[in-house]
Amino acid sequence: MVIKVLGSGCANCKKLEAHAKEAVAQLGVDATIEKVTDFKDIAAYGVMRTPALVVDEQVKIVGKVASVEEIKNLLK
Repeated sequence: MVIKVLGSGCANCKKLEAHAKEAVAQLGVDATIEKVTDFKDIAAYGVMRTPALVVDEQVKIVGKVASVEEIKNLLK
């Protein structure tokens, strides 16, 4: 599983990344977490508001910091 955090590196982007890492750890799933900061790459996903979370190339969350529980539910 590949999880991507889309964003410029702002505080909310970092918080979403931390929540994603925590969700992966709690579930014990095999996942790679990548940061995408280039605006062209972010726009290629059709995302206009960050942070955003992409799981296996599908945009799951846009424009908010999801909780660890929300992310865990997406990954199950």
